[in-house]
Amino acid sequence: MKDLYSRLAIACAVLLSVLLTGLGIVLGQFFPLFARDVAIDLQRQYWVYLIITLIIAFVISLLIAMRMMMQYARPVDEVTRVAVQIAQGDYLIRTKTDEPEYDNELAIAVNKIASNLQEMSTLRTMEQERLKTLIESMGSGLLMFGREGAVNLVNGVFEKTFGFSKEELIGRTYKTIGLPADIENLIEAVFMTEQVHEKQVRLDAGGLFSYMGVYGAPVIGHHGNWLGIVVVMHDITKLIKLEEVRKDFVANVSHELRTPITSIKGFTETLLDGAMNEPVIMKEFLEIIQKESDRLHLLIDDLLELSAMERESFSLQFSQINLKEVINDAMTIVSGNLERKKMNFVLDIPDQIIIEGDAGRLIQVMVNLLSNAINYSKEQTKITVSVKMMAHDVLIKVQDEGIGIEQSELTRLFERFYRVDRARSRESGGTGLGLAIVKHLVEAHSGTVELESTIGIGTTISIQVPLRQ
Repeated sequence: MKDLYSRLAIACAVLLSVLLTGLGIVLGQFFPLFARDVAIDLQRQYWVYLIITLIIAFVISLLIAMRMMMQYARPVDEVTRVAVQIAQGDYLIRTKTDEPEYDNELAIAVNKIASNLQEMSTLRTMEQERLKTLIESMGSGLLMFGREGAVNLVNGVFEKTFGFSKEELIGRTYKTIGLPADIENLIEAVFMTEQVHEKQVRLDAGGLFSYMGVYGAPVIGHHGNWLGIVVVMHDITKLIKLEEVRKDFVANVSHELRTPITSIKGFTETLLDGAMNEPVIMKEFLEIIQKESDRLHLLIDDLLELSAMERESFSLQFSQINLKEVINDAMTIVSGNLERKKMNFVLDIPDQIIIEGDAGRLIQVMVNLLSNAINYSKEQTKITVSVKMMAHDVLIKVQDEGIGIEQSELTRLFERFYRVDRARSRESGGTGLGLAIVKHLVEAHSGTVELESTIGIGTTISIQVPLRQ
């Protein structure tokens, strides 16, 4: 506004100068009026007219100047003010174009510039938010170093994995962070060679080992200039453990298959070498061969059964079944082994519990659980099966008075071929796949399996399945 008033004053001064100049010209034309022979009254009247004319002219010129200022100077000041605020980062401000004096090309151009800058700012903000969301949502830890080796970007996964905070990482070099030595060496190798490097790193967190796949690569700009490096760390602990399980599975399958095959082959060769001429020895060897053949057949059947359950096409045949009948059918199947060890069976179940499930598969589950309870219990002990109704589920517990299992072994009992005592398991005729099959079938019924055990007291396996699928 100060600029507006200054310009107005200058314009008025110019106009006043013009008027005074004109007045001088007029006075020159009428100079004879000031001669001595002119009457004093006439001179005074002339001066009054002249002053009044001058005042009227000044007011008119002032109004014209103000009008000019309003029409030309004030819009320029308004546009200047808006331009200054845009330069300061306020892209939402606009010049007024609804009034005639503001509706000009300069105001429209400034508004267009502000609109474009606002769109660019919004787009940049969206891209930053998108990048931030992407970096924070990725399942891998991320570190980005500048050209000088200082951290300038880190995500939450890295903070959570290594226990750092973003505030204490930004600006620090990779050598002062305190990363594991293998990761430090990889970062240094990327800086030195400006090449991609990858490495698997094992981390020790108080005796608990985890594995990280570390990938480091240089960051190259659009014009080929080197900006720094990026390091991505992905937790591959599950993959490593899965690979170990796979190796264990192959080794266990090979061992379990080799044992009966070796026995069958050895006793067959002995018979062919002449032992078949002795009836007693031949009968004993043939019984062993039959036993090992049955064991091999059972092992292959369980493997095929487990493989079928793990396929996507595996499905259950659901129907309304009486749970008491299912348990009685399973008891009938294992009754021979139960009588052989002179064990007692106690069933605690309401008369009518109807659930929706696959009768054949649930019988298979109960047979595996009862067989385990029998095989790992002493003679003349007791097996108790109790069934309890809940709001939406049914709880089945199979409790034995067997040898019990160490607490450290409980989490691995549902792995295929895992055995606490391999020698005893082989003597009992088990394949090591029973509990794995139980787990798959119960989960296929949308249920859960839990195991509790105490050494020398016994083991309890609890199955919880929904009443309705």
